[in-house]
Amino acid sequence: MTIRDVARMAGVSVATVTRALSTPEVVRPTTRERVREVASSLGYHPNRAARGLITGRTGNIGLLVPDLANPFFPSIVKGVQARALEADHAVFLADTDEDPDAEAGLVRKLAKQVDGLVLCSPRMAEQELRAVAREVPMVLVYRRIAGVPSVTAEFLDGMRQALSHLVALGHRRIAYVAGPRSSWANRERVRSLRTVAKQAGVELVELGSVTPQFQGGVSVADRVLAAAVTAVIAYNDLVALGLLHRFAARGVAVPDDISVLGFDDIPLAAMVHPALTTVALPQGQAGQAGVDLLLDLLNKRDRAVRRELPTQLMVRGSTGSAR
Repeated sequence: MTIRDVARMAGVSVATVTRALSTPEVVRPTTRERVREVASSLGYHPNRAARGLITGRTGNIGLLVPDLANPFFPSIVKGVQARALEADHAVFLADTDEDPDAEAGLVRKLAKQVDGLVLCSPRMAEQELRAVAREVPMVLVYRRIAGVPSVTAEFLDGMRQALSHLVALGHRRIAYVAGPRSSWANRERVRSLRTVAKQAGVELVELGSVTPQFQGGVSVADRVLAAAVTAVIAYNDLVALGLLHRFAARGVAVPDDISVLGFDDIPLAAMVHPALTTVALPQGQAGQAGVDLLLDLLNKRDRAVRRELPTQLMVRGSTGSAR
């Protein structure tokens, strides 16, 4: 079966069949579905190499994440994969291991094999990211740079929810354990927390930076206790879980002696004891939105769009009244 057979049976032009199968977002939904049904019934599968010669597209998307071992990122990967599949695109995935230099090298290697890139929480410097954005269509997830399409979360509102919860429980001296210095998300969380802490009259003690992993929380836990705070907000849930582990080893009761609050809402957050209070960030939704922005960029629409997704406080057992 050929593309002309599909076009004839669907009652459309060959060009419409090509668009319906390669850039479905530009075709009316009813037409798109009719073409797909006919193609499926005939067993027609487009030749990607041939289609690439015509459209100049590979049908591939590159996705880079800083650490696949971090449970926060697989949900984003799944969101990217699901949305890309709907648009008939394949996804090339790379883990940069929290290394800005490795990230830069992988970006340039992938750029030759894909139509565009989705960079999740990239660690590269802003100047380098701008240079890459001039070479290949690119969307940032959980990083923002002027002039580059991005998907982020409402960090200010998330921190306001977190701090309001702790203040309502009587906490007035609160620590924040910072994440990597190269992390844009960490800078946004610090900025947001400083703003809402000042508004609430809360004394904020900033500690860190630590690696955004379980061991990072373990390494800073003794300093948190030495700071004589009644509550601590961690850069992410993995750091918060490290804090819980070290506190338990020292016989410090959570939340009776100190409250712990995380960020991200990874699956493990609800499975530990006590269950972790955390600010939930959209993960799968962020991945899907990143692909949507990239497809818009490839089709010359909305070249510098910013999307902010909502956050939600998940109250669990790790926070309680100030001692």
